[in-house]
Amino acid sequence: MTKAGEREVVTVERVNGGAGFIMKEALLLPEELGEHCKMFSRVTLKPGCELGHHEHHGETETYYILSGTGMYEDDGRAVPVEAGDVTFCKDGCGHGIKNTGKEDLSFVALILKK
Repeated sequence: MTKAGEREVVTVERVNGGAGFIMKEALLLPEELGEHCKMFSRVTLKPGCELGHHEHHGETETYYILSGTGMYEDDGRAVPVEAGDVTFCKDGCGHGIKNTGKEDLSFVALILKK
C-alpha cells in the first residue's frame, strides 16, 4: 500500500522526444507490481508538455484520463481526450499524448506484459 503525499514524484525531460517534461508518480512499489505489470503510475503533463510517440512490443498500455484535456496520438491518428476517457495501445502499436489545454493533464498509466 502507498499513501497520497508519501509517494515520490519524478520529473523526466523530453520523454520519447516529446516537448517539455512529465511528472511520474509510481502508485505501487516495484515489488508490488507482480510479474505481468511493468508500470502502474499517475502521469501529469503541464500545458504544452507531451509524452512522445513510442511503441510497445510484448506489452500493452492503457491510459485512464483523470483531469485536463489533450490530444492522444493513436498509432498515427490524433484523438482528443478528456477526463473519464480510457485509451488502449495494443502490443505492436504506438502512441503518445500531449496536453493541449490550460490545466494539468493527469492520467493513470498501466503497462501489462504478455
